[in-house]
Amino acid sequence: MSDNKKKTSLLGRLFGNRNKVVDVMVEEQIQSPGKMMLDNFLHNKLGMTGLIVFALIFLFVTIGPNFVPMNLGDSDNTQMNVPPINSMMKVPASMTGKIQAIAAGPTFGVGCDTDGKVSIWGYTKISSIIDLKNIPSEVKEAKIVDIAAGYDHIVAVDDKNKVYVWGNDRLGQADMPTELTGESRLHKAGKIIQLEAGYQISGALDEDGNAYFWGNSNMADIDIDPDFQGHIKKIAIATYNYILLMDDGSVQYGGFNKSNAFARIPSNLSSNVVDIAASGECMAAVDTNGKITVWGTGTRGEKSVPEFESKPVELYGGRYHFTALMDNGDVLCWGDNANKQLDVPSSVNNAQIATLFTGFYQNYAVTNEGKVLSWGLKGHPLGTDDMGRDILTRIIHGGKTTMTVGAIAEVIALIIGVVLGAIAGYFGGKVDMIIMRITEVIGALPFLPFALLLSAIIGSSIDVQLRMYLIMVVLGLLSWTGICRMIRAQILAEREKEFVLAAQAMGVKERSIIFKHILPNVLSILLVEATLGFATCMLTESSLSYLGFGITPPTPTWGNMLTGANNSIVIQQYWWRWVFPAAIFGICTICINLMGDAIREAVDPKSLGR
Repeated sequence: MSDNKKKTSLLGRLFGNRNKVVDVMVEEQIQSPGKMMLDNFLHNKLGMTGLIVFALIFLFVTIGPNFVPMNLGDSDNTQMNVPPINSMMKVPASMTGKIQAIAAGPTFGVGCDTDGKVSIWGYTKISSIIDLKNIPSEVKEAKIVDIAAGYDHIVAVDDKNKVYVWGNDRLGQADMPTELTGESRLHKAGKIIQLEAGYQISGALDEDGNAYFWGNSNMADIDIDPDFQGHIKKIAIATYNYILLMDDGSVQYGGFNKSNAFARIPSNLSSNVVDIAASGECMAAVDTNGKITVWGTGTRGEKSVPEFESKPVELYGGRYHFTALMDNGDVLCWGDNANKQLDVPSSVNNAQIATLFTGFYQNYAVTNEGKVLSWGLKGHPLGTDDMGRDILTRIIHGGKTTMTVGAIAEVIALIIGVVLGAIAGYFGGKVDMIIMRITEVIGALPFLPFALLLSAIIGSSIDVQLRMYLIMVVLGLLSWTGICRMIRAQILAEREKEFVLAAQAMGVKERSIIFKHILPNVLSILLVEATLGFATCMLTESSLSYLGFGITPPTPTWGNMLTGANNSIVIQQYWWRWVFPAAIFGICTICINLMGDAIREAVDPKSLGR
């Protein structure tokens, strides 16, 4: 047996597979260290899992803002502390083909069918003790023919002309006029033909042309001029005001506060008006010629009526948008589209629409076959915060901010640490001593107290954008010391090797020796340190934001999103406000650490087992 065969046999006995051993030996001969490191990393399951998950989160927060815009000034009291839900427009299948009326509240929908049965869907909790889905037993037993939804209450009327109210009633939402309660025999209301509800106020119109309003009169102008009674054709309620469509085709403001914007009715609406509608801050009317006129205080596009060819025949109002049914069956929407309430599906304009129901952020179109087509706010996948802002949107934009701050701070730290560490390690002597003493002084500074002191001195004298830049710079300037020490140690070892001596003998400039010959040999270790440092900078920025000394709201970061969760009420009742930001932040940092550990194992020759 030859020596080669003996070696092979020995290797075979040691490793158990002759062919595999030969392949390994060939691999060792032809693979570069970089390729071996990459191969080792790719075979690390935890490292690859961390890389994939981190890449997905990174794409999620960097590309996501292009598809999910955010207005920093937005807040919505109708959407405060809504839990994760996606069923705000999910009409029960039992109502299909039997729709009598549908009304949309801020987070819920309610309807009645031709059998008089009431159904409710979406998020119906008004408070910890008030839930709109708890329909009164007398309503369940009655045959309901019309229904309306307000901000925190529901109004319904049955076939016997009895009006019901349930939900929040602390501010007079259930204090109906005596004409509707049946307590007055002299002024009994006629048959109710229209119900409307607004922000803590409600209204009803009977067949005799009389309107009745009730609710929170401290905030709303709900008194009505007696001269209008008996001549009213339709009512439209905004947040705190209402208008009337008279039987002579004119539009009137029925209250007594003539100084508000709703009372300044355009002169062209003195006749020939066929329909009216109200959003939260605007009123709209359409005349016999199909001209739509909008007035009020709307600032979200309600007054920007788009061009149209068909004639509008019916108008409907949501909180910040209007919807019109055209004479050819098409649907036209305009106003604010933050909740996609203007995105009319093609299926709606391709169908024969019998009627529309619009409210707050939802639209329901009922076809001639009784099918319900809806568009608008379906819900909030991750819930909302205490200002009605969507958690998912803020996680996307907050993640972009947090990662940007962490990445730039780490780049600053790398540049300073690598340059000073390389110079100290290569030249040694006095240069090394001076740089290391500076490093010790900077490293001795307690970061959080220093950052808090700096924030207290600056206070609110700079805007959020400059504050973010300042945090990046401060993080970078105070976190380079560890990198500097590590690079110095590696350079001290590398400078004694033969290739450095050869470069010096050839007259290569010392700058080139340091940054072109020595530094590339320690890049793998530097990559590990950079990965872990990135996670550390993200955590530090979020810690500052959590303590209230970092980037302040309304600009979101993962840290300041958790700031409002540091009390027992939020933790117990509004879990989604801290669970989702904490979960994605925790997963992100864990994945970065897994990547760093995998890279460390990949560059360690001992981990190769050869």
